[in-house]
Amino acid sequence: MREYDSFYIGGTWVRPSGETPPIAVISPTDEQSFSTVPSAGPADVDRAVAAARGALTAPEWAGLTAEHRAALLERLADELQKNLADRAALTTRQNGMPIAVATFAEGSGPVGLLRYYAALARTIAFEELRPRADGLGDTLVRRQPVGVVAAIVPWNFPQALTMAKVAPALAAGCTVVLKPAPETSLDAFELAAAAERAGLPAGVLNVVTGGVDAGEHLVAHPGVDKVAFTGSTAAGRRIGEVCGRLLRPVTLELGGKSAAIVLDDADLADTITGLATGSLLNNGQTCYLSTRILAPHSRYREVVDAVAGLANALTVGDPMDPATHVGPLVSRRQRDRVESYIAAGKASGARVAAGGGRPDREQGWFVQPTVFADSDNTSVIAREEIFGPVLTVIPYGDIDEAVAIANDSEYGLGGTIWTSDPEKGVELARRVETGSIGVNFYNLDIGAPFGGVKASGLGREFGPEGLNAYVELKSIYLSPRGTAR
Repeated sequence: MREYDSFYIGGTWVRPSGETPPIAVISPTDEQSFSTVPSAGPADVDRAVAAARGALTAPEWAGLTAEHRAALLERLADELQKNLADRAALTTRQNGMPIAVATFAEGSGPVGLLRYYAALARTIAFEELRPRADGLGDTLVRRQPVGVVAAIVPWNFPQALTMAKVAPALAAGCTVVLKPAPETSLDAFELAAAAERAGLPAGVLNVVTGGVDAGEHLVAHPGVDKVAFTGSTAAGRRIGEVCGRLLRPVTLELGGKSAAIVLDDADLADTITGLATGSLLNNGQTCYLSTRILAPHSRYREVVDAVAGLANALTVGDPMDPATHVGPLVSRRQRDRVESYIAAGKASGARVAAGGGRPDREQGWFVQPTVFADSDNTSVIAREEIFGPVLTVIPYGDIDEAVAIANDSEYGLGGTIWTSDPEKGVELARRVETGSIGVNFYNLDIGAPFGGVKASGLGREFGPEGLNAYVELKSIYLSPRGTAR
């Protein structure tokens, strides 16, 4: 595996300015380091922002039409398509994502996002002439790039979440400084190499790798015009505070503790099939997962047994094996965190219906898919985001109580309704306080807005709304013909 010793800044590969030791990239499957990436200091971040700032107004980028930007996005998509399988495997090796998931989410996902926003750039009106409300002439409403974007992405879906920011930002005419998570930085350099091959103008996309210090310096940098962040709610609050003080636009896609409401008429076999991905996708390391399973008293034991059966049936193992459903957690620290919640669940008196420990493996940061029963919505395992394969099945009496339990959370990102009556499911979905919810199904739609309410974030990604986050509106008032104003 290649070891990277340079950042991608201003269209060239640039060595770090300081002597900070490189960051080891460690496989969660065998706990061995297999590559390194450089660690950025303030001077490296400064240089990346300066490159993005210069490219923003350079004719090679600022002078392009939306059609030309769209063509560049499609060329970048073509480059990423060529090594789709290798990129998917790279994510799996870095974070333990099952390869079957990585192939579509990390391999195909970024390509699809680039093509979607390329098409949108061709159809959206970046300038619109509107008649004035007073009838005295027209106003030209212009949608122009917000400027230099600091894109900070997590380790759970690194390539997909990177492109959820980069694709609309570039479609809008912005320039980007990308800082990936230390655990999954290799794919960001693969993106930089693809951008170089695609002929993206120098400075339009810049990549710096590093830890928290580099991210904090980037977020507060005076040369940055907007921040786009996906990660924990705690980190998002800190970023939001900085951006609020600076009056800087920010998009925050944060944590979740979503609820799956199983109605008394639900087909349990179909429900369990849906929960396999709706509640446990990517080893439970997915922000929108329905990790609180709400079941009616009348079917509670049946639902517990079915969810426990699902957990016990999942294949835990090598994430590079296409038959694996659950791979390792991303790091030792993350496994320790998840195991601390499992211990807290046991201490609270909740019953372990499935899992609760580690699988029989000599290496790797694995945790058994775990299901808790006989708990309620006040327990720590029901209230805090665990970010691992841990589910809690909670009983409810009637529909109103189910909605109250679902809404009794500081989060509001995802959720699901399971019922044999889709119309009733949609009616119930309207009552849940969340940014997205599925009825008998949950799968992101890149053509529709995604984001959270409450502590799950600010703003939206995907869809036309995702591009709107990277434009500013300017009104140009035009004098009526023949009249001085």
